Amino acid sequence: MTALQFRDAFWGADFSDRSGYEAVLQRLQDGRRMCKDVEELLRMRAVAEEKFGKELVAIARRAGGQTEISTLRASIDRLKAEMEHTGSLHVQLSGMIKEEVQKIEAFREHQREQRKKFEEIIEKVQKPIEALYKRTMESKRSYEQRCKEADEAEQAVEKKSSPASTPLRPTEKVLNRARLCREAARLAEKQYMWHVDKLENTRQDWESTYRSTCEVFQQQESDRIGILRCVLWDHCNQLSMQCVKDDECYEEVRKILEECDIAMDNNHFIQTRRTGSSPPKSVEFQNYYNADTNGNADGTTAQRFPCIQQETPVVSLSFSVAPSCGVGEHISGDDVSTPESRVADEEHYKVLYDYKAQDPDELSITRGEVLLITDQGEDGWWTARRGDLIGLVPGTYLIKL
Repeated sequence: MTALQFRDAFWGADFSDRSGYEAVLQRLQDGRRMCKDVEELLRMRAVAEEKFGKELVAIARRAGGQTEISTLRASIDRLKAEMEHTGSLHVQLSGMIKEEVQKIEAFREHQREQRKKFEEIIEKVQKPIEALYKRTMESKRSYEQRCKEADEAEQAVEKKSSPASTPLRPTEKVLNRARLCREAARLAEKQYMWHVDKLENTRQDWESTYRSTCEVFQQQESDRIGILRCVLWDHCNQLSMQCVKDDECYEEVRKILEECDIAMDNNHFIQTRRTGSSPPKSVEFQNYYNADTNGNADGTTAQRFPCIQQETPVVSLSFSVAPSCGVGEHISGDDVSTPESRVADEEHYKVLYDYKAQDPDELSITRGEVLLITDQGEDGWWTARRGDLIGLVPGTYLIKL
């Protein structure tokens, strides 16, 4: 395409017509405004990228996932790490966009200073030529008026001298007037010619300056279009590269997810937290009075309560029971439950996991310790004894020896 030139397209009808020059200036002002608009667009995008990046980093650092185990835990940790890395990349992208904004600002200010300089030059040559053009037009009008008056005066002399007129000769007054009008016309002509020559000399300098200024303004406009095109092109490339980097981060997460194995995670949980491979045995009834602490099993109570045996005779008791126990059945005195028979048997348990006491009534335990359990609460908290210390411990952390 043939490139058109500003210097060939923006001339006015006369030297006082500034419509072409004002059109060029308006275009440059619009270009300056467009630079500001692009700056604002990129600045807002930079703010958005920075905010998004920081939020991604904050989300990655606040996210939980500490209770997960094995391969799925590794996938979650990798996702959080890549998310934080992605957030850092977006923050870096924000910095690069801000650098582009600074470039446009510097370019815009440089063009403004250059344009201001040439506007001052144009004003210096425009004002004199406009004033000279105005005086030339005034001298032209004066010259035309003096010529017209001289013609009228000469025509009056001719009328006086024509045969068809009265035989009176032209008066001296009429002749003097015609002579003065012609002299004024010659003076007006000289003045008019002087202004025309002066204007022509000034016009050459003005025209040269105007052409060079139009060339500079056209170069400014070309540079502005070029730099904005390059900035927007680079911005699109930056966004495309960011998308590629984001996808690379997500690809790393997908690779870890491919290694996630359900059976492996379940096996890992069983191996690290197993509590037993068989269900608890059935509970058998043990008569408190039939189990002698000294190893005897004769069924008597004399050894346990000798004082009672000597002072108080044993009374044989008989109780009626509810119909559900069978009509006519009786319970002997030896089968009566005493408060001592309701005390839970003390058993030894081994500690599977470490536990640090959270409340004053709890007991800190260490893996491998052997505890004496004196009570097993239904809420899962058992009363344990270790030496002189007694406290509550989680029952799921223990295994029976």
